[in-house]
Amino acid sequence: MPSPFAEDVANYADAGCTAIEVWLTKLENHLASASIHDTQKLLADRGMALAAAAYQGGLLLSQGDQRKAHYDHFRKRLELCEQFEIRTLVVVADFVERVGQIDLERAQVSLAQAAQWAAGFDVTLALEFRGKNTFCASLDTALALIQQCGEPNVGVNLDVFHYYTGPSKFEDFSHLTLDRLAHVQLSDLAGTARELATDSDRILPGDGDFQLGPVLDVLRRLGYQGWVSLEVLNPTLWQANPKQVVEIAYTSLRKILGQIS
Repeated sequence: MPSPFAEDVANYADAGCTAIEVWLTKLENHLASASIHDTQKLLADRGMALAAAAYQGGLLLSQGDQRKAHYDHFRKRLELCEQFEIRTLVVVADFVERVGQIDLERAQVSLAQAAQWAAGFDVTLALEFRGKNTFCASLDTALALIQQCGEPNVGVNLDVFHYYTGPSKFEDFSHLTLDRLAHVQLSDLAGTARELATDSDRILPGDGDFQLGPVLDVLRRLGYQGWVSLEVLNPTLWQANPKQVVEIAYTSLRKILGQIS
């Protein structure tokens, strides 16, 4: 996370990656001192694409001035997605202490509105469920919201960390269809109780206790051909040499996907 955007591009390219799931705040900080054109050239020169962007919050339950601020920010980020040909934007549900029926109805309407905005920029929204949240904590709930909003450019962001540390069940995958799977994020966990696990406990896939094989089997049965990214928000890894971390991480991802022996 501490590494700036331009260094990420160089490190990913040197490790053999061809795409980045970009952290939008990094890109926005980079563009404070670099032009759109120069940044596009930087990516083109290194053969890098921006496959997805993380993340946008505040769209589903906010109201009044707060809602306006979030949607103004959302529109600017959609413009960035259009300029850099980012086709997938991860959206997270708002944090609330408790959820009522009115909140659910508001979230459905808001998700549909956000999707309509995104469609104008040729962007698909990937709704992320978060296992510890009080709202949209499971794969099942996320899929229900997506279905009820009724827009074709909304799918789920399948983050296996939130799948395993939240209330999701394997049976939830029976409701998942290819057209409702927008993005996949892999990581792992070891030596930490799932009830206590936080993002900083994430480790590289294949090094921990998650049973990733059955999840990947579901993706194969669905015929998923989209991007699979690493989301390993571990401060211990941030202290290491970024280029070496990317090389090791990319190898672990390819190994777990069966791309290398």
